[in-house]
Amino acid sequence: MTEEQKQTGGTVHKRRVRYAGKYPKKFEEKYKEHQPEKYADTIEHVISKGNTPAGMHISIMVEEILEFLQIQPGQQGLDCTLGYGGHTRKMLECLKGQGHLHALDVDPIESEKTRKRLEDAGFGPEILTVHLQNFKDLELVAEQCGKFDFVLADLGVSSMQIDDPERGFSYKIDGPLDLRMNPNAGISAAERLSQVSKEELIGMLEENADEPYAEEIASAVMSFRKAGQQIDTTAKMRRVIEKALVFLPEKERKEAVKKSCQRTFQALRIDVNKEFEVLYELLEKLPYVLNPGGRVAILTFHSGEDRLVKKSFKQFQREGLYSEVARDVIRPSKEECIRNPRAKSTKLRWAIRGKD
Repeated sequence: MTEEQKQTGGTVHKRRVRYAGKYPKKFEEKYKEHQPEKYADTIEHVISKGNTPAGMHISIMVEEILEFLQIQPGQQGLDCTLGYGGHTRKMLECLKGQGHLHALDVDPIESEKTRKRLEDAGFGPEILTVHLQNFKDLELVAEQCGKFDFVLADLGVSSMQIDDPERGFSYKIDGPLDLRMNPNAGISAAERLSQVSKEELIGMLEENADEPYAEEIASAVMSFRKAGQQIDTTAKMRRVIEKALVFLPEKERKEAVKKSCQRTFQALRIDVNKEFEVLYELLEKLPYVLNPGGRVAILTFHSGEDRLVKKSFKQFQREGLYSEVARDVIRPSKEECIRNPRAKSTKLRWAIRGKD
């Protein structure tokens, strides 16, 4: 035991990682962004540059959502995707201390952080209940607590998950190729790639992400596997894609690799989290957990999700379960997209429950 350990009872104080230079790139070094309440100026500077601070998530289309939901004090609502809690907090503020909001999340790591953050802001268990639950099981909450006057589902991946290299959601930072919303359930993307057939992988890439080079990428994955190489990190997955697209002209290749990485990671994430199956269950159950006149808003981030939402809303409108649905998709403003580039692909659709 060292002299320092003797003096501290066997433990050594671990210094906080400091910024390396003026603008740190490593996730672990960005301690200021991880403490927004202490470093407001740093946070505002990062956001003003069109970036999302590490460990945070900037809520999208907040004004449009609140304008539609028309939340009144005394109502009961459901946030299907708690995440960083930005939308949740705004909805809680609309309740003005009366009523209740239930929030769902399958991520045990981030949901507890968010619950604590909201409680510290004055939104405790008397007005907010956080359920560690998949939103496909929202009817279980309704059975226990009653139906809802308003529901929001933001289907995007939280920036906290994208930014954390340990979660494996981004091809830009090396880390384990995981991609699970709940790291304690199911199999990782790395495990999935070690088992999937070439034909199944091609279908996954095409159906989940409209990947134009699905066959080339699937062939490269099989070549790596045949050579006994595990594709178990985000950097290795990127190298597979780079090898798959080596036939492209050099001037086109860099941008093509970037876009194929984005689409491939999206396809894998959708697959390991069974996102389409989960969304389908949510849409099938939604009308039955809403009070008459109840309102639901859904944010989607790619065409496959939007098609499912649009089809479901129109079907239930024909059946009389929804009295009104959005005729056209609503997009974020140009100003919001400049301030938060991650909002660019967002689409908002809404529906109103019919009167029984």
